[in-house]
Amino acid sequence: MKPTNVQQGHYRAHTNIALIKYWGKRDARLFLPLTSSLSLTLDAFYTDTKVSFDPELSQDQFILDGQLQSDSAHETVSRFVDLFRQEAGVQTRVLIESTNHVPTAAGLASSASAYAALSCACNQALGLNLSNQTLSTFARQGSGSASRSLFGGFVLWHKGHDFDSASSYAEMINPADWDIAMLAVVVNAGSKKIPSRQGMQHTIATSPYHALWPQEVERDLAAIIPAIQAHDLDTVGQIAEHNAMKMHASMLAANPSFTYFEPGSLLAMDLVRQLRQQGLSAYFTMDAGPNVKVICRQSQLDSILKVFKQHFAESALIVAKPGPAPYAID
Repeated sequence: MKPTNVQQGHYRAHTNIALIKYWGKRDARLFLPLTSSLSLTLDAFYTDTKVSFDPELSQDQFILDGQLQSDSAHETVSRFVDLFRQEAGVQTRVLIESTNHVPTAAGLASSASAYAALSCACNQALGLNLSNQTLSTFARQGSGSASRSLFGGFVLWHKGHDFDSASSYAEMINPADWDIAMLAVVVNAGSKKIPSRQGMQHTIATSPYHALWPQEVERDLAAIIPAIQAHDLDTVGQIAEHNAMKMHASMLAANPSFTYFEPGSLLAMDLVRQLRQQGLSAYFTMDAGPNVKVICRQSQLDSILKVFKQHFAESALIVAKPGPAPYAID
């Protein structure tokens, strides 16, 4: 039995993949985005996180996948947990034990599920009873995309206004309880050479195309939300694919130019185009990493997998269906 003075929380949160991308902050400290964004939460990728606020601890401890993390990782996570300690009016040190069921730093949004799970576990352990909307504003300050992992289905993260943290929150707009799925093509499960935050900052600072990004996102959101509500997968896929390529085009136009594309990424995108020529509903999206996500119908997954298995190892192909909101685990 745990000592009664140790406050614990244990949560699972799923990652999300943005269909309308988040690529740029207007306030780096509060993680306030330049634009709103929209995502689909997935069942196949998730993080389990247990927190133990223990008066016996002399310092915070952060264990990820069984390994004690570096001093810099401890500092980053400690600063984030401070948001909850301040809210609760405590200074108790915490042991964080986290397991990522997502390749870390590979463009599969591991930080989204990680900070969402940590937020929910801290909320539970400290008895804060924060609403999911408020909790999404906390999670956002660990990783912007984590705000969206506080909900299942299709999630809209509002950019908010000015420098008002409370106005930049996420909410579910559709439960995704229809014929939609995503095939993750893991081209490279290793850590990417350019971290997302670094790539984002470089793009904003040097790419002439980035000035057009906010108006493009606004246009795409206005078109994709009605398509989601109408269960129109082809329109959703077309908009998501174009939005992703516009984001990557802004990176290619940065100075110096950079890209997350690898040969396998280009092959996967070409296969998706071939599938469309065969009459299947398949569209690709990519985040800041080489891995390709194929937006498709659940009912057509067998046909799509058959084509990809001719070019990629079966272990590199992960089928994901719409995922749930975070939930407590024993």
